[in-house]
Amino acid sequence: MSDALVAVEAAGTDPSVPAASGARLFWRRLRTRRAALAAAAVVALLVLIALAAPLLTALEGQDPTTYHPALVDSARGGVPVGPLGGISAEHWFGVEPQTGRDLFARMVYGARVSLGVALAATVVQVAVGVTIGVAAALGNRWLDQLLSRVTDIIVSLPLMIMALALLAIVPTSFPRPVLVAFVIGLIAWGNLAKIVRAQTLTLKGLDYVAAARLSGWGAVSVARRELLPGLAAPVMTYAALLVPSNISIEAALSFLGVGVKPPTPSWGQMITSADIWYQSAPQYLLFPAGALFVTVLALTVLGDGVRTALDPRAASRLRIGTGRSGRSGAKKATVKKTVAQHADANNAAKEDAQ
Repeated sequence: MSDALVAVEAAGTDPSVPAASGARLFWRRLRTRRAALAAAAVVALLVLIALAAPLLTALEGQDPTTYHPALVDSARGGVPVGPLGGISAEHWFGVEPQTGRDLFARMVYGARVSLGVALAATVVQVAVGVTIGVAAALGNRWLDQLLSRVTDIIVSLPLMIMALALLAIVPTSFPRPVLVAFVIGLIAWGNLAKIVRAQTLTLKGLDYVAAARLSGWGAVSVARRELLPGLAAPVMTYAALLVPSNISIEAALSFLGVGVKPPTPSWGQMITSADIWYQSAPQYLLFPAGALFVTVLALTVLGDGVRTALDPRAASRLRIGTGRSGRSGAKKATVKKTVAQHADANNAAKEDAQ
């Protein structure tokens, strides 16, 4: 029943008229946004590069951890030998200063870390946020108050300071990418929980949810079969915007020295090491910084496209009064209203004269 209502609401048609599936409607709306499609292609390419990192490095003939001391000039402090930071047929992006490690291999393996940590942190945030939000909305008054206050505390905590404190006290033997993902996910779920709670309270008042509860269904069954389908759109929208934010957080933590530790490559860690080499070896800074910028930009544009595709009312609100057709329509409506007012005034004057 809930699936039919959601499909009808999304299609904006009569229930008796067959409507396209939710996935088909989503793709139809997303397809009209060329920027989102281009961003999706960039994200897909980045994911493919991250997954194919071993194959790409094998094709180059390098790996991310092998030192090449002969490729750096020790007399000049470890500056790469050769033009453009040692770029050659054997080292496509050049080599790392001081160590001579292959920069291309560290870039593609760093993509694995950055994207993997961001996606894992997003999964943790969605799991915790949805669970807390639904439990608060379906629970009694005391449970709602308790979970809401806990959520308020989580939201008020400074994310970077808490992450720095937690990552600093954990032993270095623990896998750092996994630790960073869990720390980000367990600290930054508060806003999603608030969104889910508010949406669940709205859905709880609908007839089909009330009927399910009156029929004797438990809270878990109501949430799984009736509420979660209605929560899919706002949760997916917010999750799409969380991924680029989590990438930036991971890069910032690695830049501060508490994120991913060497020799595991990370874009943020590479930017940290490049702060003293940007003049003598600028490619060591430009490559990871450029990759980070492109990734965050593409994910942000894609998240905005997903938000608009899942909420067609947002697109209609943007079109009202902003496009040429909207302005011409508003002008026509104003002219019609003015003509009608003049006609009423003339009729009133004639009646008074008679």
